[in-house]
Amino acid sequence: KMPKTEGTVLQNDPNEAKCGAHNSETSGKNEEEENFCLDNYSPHLMETIKEVSRVSIAHEIIVNQDFYMGENVLPPNSMEDRFMETLYNVFWNHQREQLLSNPPQFTYALELMTEVKEILLSLLLPRHIRLKNEMKVLDMDLLKQKAEHRALDVSRLSNYILSLMTLLCAPVRDEEVKKLQSITDPVQLLRGIFHVLGLMKMDTVNYTIQSIRPYLKEYSIQYERAKFQELLDKQSNLLDYTKKWLTQAATDLITPCLNPPDMSSSSSMACSSPNKAAENSDPPNPIMVLYQGYLNLLLWDPENEEFPKTLLMDRNRVQEMGSHLHHLAILASILLVARSFSGKILFNSPGFVDKLKGITKAVTEEFNSKPEEAMLHVSEQVSQEIHHGLEDLGFAALSSENTVCLIGQLQNITEKDNRVHSVIDQRLLLFLKCCLVRGMQASLQHFSEGLNHIKGELRKFVKLMHHNEQVFGPYYVEILENINTLAQAQETEVEPV
Repeated sequence: KMPKTEGTVLQNDPNEAKCGAHNSETSGKNEEEENFCLDNYSPHLMETIKEVSRVSIAHEIIVNQDFYMGENVLPPNSMEDRFMETLYNVFWNHQREQLLSNPPQFTYALELMTEVKEILLSLLLPRHIRLKNEMKVLDMDLLKQKAEHRALDVSRLSNYILSLMTLLCAPVRDEEVKKLQSITDPVQLLRGIFHVLGLMKMDTVNYTIQSIRPYLKEYSIQYERAKFQELLDKQSNLLDYTKKWLTQAATDLITPCLNPPDMSSSSSMACSSPNKAAENSDPPNPIMVLYQGYLNLLLWDPENEEFPKTLLMDRNRVQEMGSHLHHLAILASILLVARSFSGKILFNSPGFVDKLKGITKAVTEEFNSKPEEAMLHVSEQVSQEIHHGLEDLGFAALSSENTVCLIGQLQNITEKDNRVHSVIDQRLLLFLKCCLVRGMQASLQHFSEGLNHIKGELRKFVKLMHHNEQVFGPYYVEILENINTLAQAQETEVEPV
């Protein structure tokens, strides 16, 4: 059986409605290969894979506030989309043939009704006592008897199901249920019912996620730690990369950085102050070692497979944050320059900063591949926004000289020796360090207003690292206690001639 309930996928952001489809030419082959591999997995390994999957979902719910279940929308007119549509059409056309045959065949219709009842029951809350009693109309034994006597009225049953769906669905689905009521074709109606039921199941899951998230955090910490310990018991070298990662972080803290502190290169961003590092011969604070390690992850080489296993579930997320940090530095630099030309009143007017952020983010992907073209586009757009914004507020527009100066300063932001960009890089790093140590709100009180406009983006990294610290803190403490940081750092130093 193949009733078309819309598939659901895990989404990270409500704006990401599309799900990446498999390569249509190789999906069948890949599926065969995957099934072949799965058949050769031991039950023990399969159970481990399932456990990791469950932990990943619990982890995602906690660290990602935008986590939700979304529709599995295939690219329109893609080969996979056409294939699935053809497949479902064949299925539902077969149902039509069964119902229109003489005498009608209700075998598949009964199977569909059984599935509908199961879905409806799964949507019930404990307080839905009356609705649960009303579902006795869908008693399968009774429906089988009617089918045997050719007395099963599929259209009437479908309309009854619609009445139940009207009572159970969220307000956002009212319109879709209402549209089903105008469908007279029994097969099309059943198909529509399964589609909307799939959406209702998705709504229920999302509501449950939102409801339990506040209570899940402490449980998730204990759950993730317990499951990791189970894996560690089976694989004793699981912490090897973690030890290496923390050892490097300790070395970084007490080894002077080769780059000057005002350089905007990525390598200097993870280094501690050279002067302080050179003057301080004491082993660094274990907490600061851990936080240095977290900052080092933002600069991780994607080709380096020795990623700490305690952060493996977040590897892609952290590496994306590292790339995003570079974009944030550009964004903050643009806002800083724009503020100096627009003035405080315009800059703080409702929606103005959001417009500038929107202009910048629209060409974010081009900062790496086409920085000059991207900044030219941004500088022109920002200049126009400031010009129109000043006029709308009754102020004098920028002079031609100031406009040229503004565009020139904005275009130079992506240059390596740009002073504004360099300052923002340092502030971002210092801000992240302070957030890890003191918390977000306390850190914001001692930083310029420019960083306030990107605090939402920075908060994600801080929250993720704090959750990791809570989960794996006991392991980190033990590792750091066994690291003789000073001795290991001295081993890396070159002996004087």
